[in-house]
Amino acid sequence: MPVLPMMHDVDPKEALNKELGDISGVEIFNNQVLVAVYLRPNTTKLGGKTFYLTDNTVDEDKYQSKVGLLVKKGPTAFVEGDGWFLNTEFNIDDWLVFKPSDGWSITINGVLCRIIEDVNVRGRVDMPDRAY
Repeated sequence: MPVLPMMHDVDPKEALNKELGDISGVEIFNNQVLVAVYLRPNTTKLGGKTFYLTDNTVDEDKYQSKVGLLVKKGPTAFVEGDGWFLNTEFNIDDWLVFKPSDGWSITINGVLCRIIEDVNVRGRVDMPDRAY
């Protein structure tokens, strides 16, 4: 199935970082990471036509979104141990894929986030609309 081309007025990475603001006072421990949850916009284009997602559909992303922007890492997050992260580097501003129930939901500066153990990160995508 092709990527559903969501319409973004602003780059979602820039928008999340701006909305999140200063998080220098937030500390993440051990092998955990903090991701800002990606919430889809309510409009999309498909076949040259504009479609509007219902409020219920967009609201469901708060609970079911499987993509988040990596914004903080604990000191031992993604550190090589038993080969789990062999030849893989994760950086701030990477779009990470995870199972929603693997993370602890928390709101920071008004932005929905999740704290996830590094081993529960299942992958990385180049754009957040690529995975749902």
